[in-house]
Amino acid sequence: MLRSFVLLALCAPAGLVFAQNNDEQMASYYYQNREYDKAAELYEGLYQRTQNKYYYQALYESYLALDRYKDAEKLVDKRVKQQPKDLTLWVDKGWILQKKESRTKAEKVYNEAIEKLGFDSKQLQDLVSAFQKIGRSDYAEKAYLSAREKSGNQYLYVVELATLYAQRGEYEKMVQEYFGLLDGAPGNLNSVQLSLQKAMNDTSNPKLAEGVRRAIIDRLRKQPNNKIYLEMMIWFSMQQKEFDFAFQQAKAVDARFPGEGERYVSDVAHIAHSNEDFKVASDAYSYLIKKGKENSYYFYGWTGLLQCKFDQLDHNHQLPKKDLDLLLREYESALEELGKNANTIQIMRNYAHLLAYQADEVQKASDILYDIVEMPRVQNNIADEVKLELGDLLLFAGSIWDASLLYSQVEKAHKEDVLGSFAKLKNAKLSYYNNDFDWAKSQFDVLRASTTKLIANDAMEMSLLISDNMEDDSTYSMLEYFAAADLLLYRNQLEEAWDAYDAVATHTMSHPLLDEVLLQKARIRMKQGRYTEAEELLAQLVNFYPTDILADDALMMQAELLENELKNPDKARECYEKLILDYSSSQYVERARKRYNELKTK
Repeated sequence: MLRSFVLLALCAPAGLVFAQNNDEQMASYYYQNREYDKAAELYEGLYQRTQNKYYYQALYESYLALDRYKDAEKLVDKRVKQQPKDLTLWVDKGWILQKKESRTKAEKVYNEAIEKLGFDSKQLQDLVSAFQKIGRSDYAEKAYLSAREKSGNQYLYVVELATLYAQRGEYEKMVQEYFGLLDGAPGNLNSVQLSLQKAMNDTSNPKLAEGVRRAIIDRLRKQPNNKIYLEMMIWFSMQQKEFDFAFQQAKAVDARFPGEGERYVSDVAHIAHSNEDFKVASDAYSYLIKKGKENSYYFYGWTGLLQCKFDQLDHNHQLPKKDLDLLLREYESALEELGKNANTIQIMRNYAHLLAYQADEVQKASDILYDIVEMPRVQNNIADEVKLELGDLLLFAGSIWDASLLYSQVEKAHKEDVLGSFAKLKNAKLSYYNNDFDWAKSQFDVLRASTTKLIANDAMEMSLLISDNMEDDSTYSMLEYFAAADLLLYRNQLEEAWDAYDAVATHTMSHPLLDEVLLQKARIRMKQGRYTEAEELLAQLVNFYPTDILADDALMMQAELLENELKNPDKARECYEKLILDYSSSQYVERARKRYNELKTK
């Protein structure tokens, strides 16, 4: 009997726990299924036994759902006596009154909660959350302002209040909070800019940007020499992509504060350049150059200006001789003044590119690239990048084996990184040009697993080109003609390449290479500036080979050609739309969607 009694005593707690867990599961089930009467009955027992806050909240919500306001009030009043510091209970009580349409009494209770606030940050956050839960963000605002006043620190809860105002669409109030912080603590400029940038990115409402603009103008009207707000105006203008206005403001700062404005001008130049506003970027770089050699941004201005001009070029199209000669003289002047050294390597690389591929001065270009490779103390990675460019140039000039040697050197030195993969890709393409298709395909297949998307995509396209065009007798006779034409195109021998592609097309009317022929012929016409013919060739490819792997490439090229060169935005938009709808897995979808949306709003 004694053993049985002890056993029952030991099992009892486990039985109680099991019963409680079972009640909790059933209560939760009833609550989720809105059977609040059954849920309330179970939660009453659970709360009475444990005084657990979760059970309290569930019971409170159940009473409200059943309109049992007296029971809810008794529940809250009893818990207030047990937990007098829990100010969320006042919100619960006020919400009952508000539900009973006693709004004045409810607001009196809400105000009591705020009056009881101390210096406990958790207590404040809990109270704010409770107010926000019932949709009374006005009292959440009052809670923050009251806590700020009691603390005597007017910069407390700036971010919290600004976020609250943003949620309510009160953008002017939001901006005033941030600018109030800047007035007293200018060191917070970067964090304020980041917060405003996030807010502007999160909403498409133009009222926010307009609120920021008005607030800055208002501050500058009152404090015209305050550099913080002058900088804010420049920053805001760049956020709105109003680069010309930002440049004018930066020059004004430089005039008002001599020696301090160059930093703002350089920022405008950099951001405008990044956003392809080449005119403003060029003007800003030129402004820095005109400030003279004593200006610490003089070198930055020169390198930026030349890079800007280089980036503006359509490298698929021959630059008019007059423009090319002028640009080459600018590069020569810059290198003469700044010297050939580690700081001017990018200028030298761009200059070599122009000489080789635009001016057909391959030997002079090679000499410049060799100067970089042999430069003392040049970083290994940069030297090896230049070796790849030198290999490209040698291949362009017809020195296939010399190019392969350079590619192999870089591949060996960078077996485990991206530069080595680029070198392997270039060597594989060289094998393709040399008709060693099986070896080239084996290298492309390895590179298809590259972590770099550009390399992986190129490798996949080349691998499929080879495998799809093997003849029935396992030979590559037609592909040999095509590879020879590709090499002519790479070497910019455009008419010879056109004739070679034509020969492939006329040799057979059903060979799988015909879509590739159309794409390459379109590229030739683009290089020659014959854009209408190029667009027609791309349209043929899309229409005749809509399921081919090249269809999305051709459609994207056609869309950009129509938009940028042929100035036909309506037809370009149709092409972008077709790409988005018919080629949803294409790598170009995001780019096409962005351009489609921008054209749609114009």
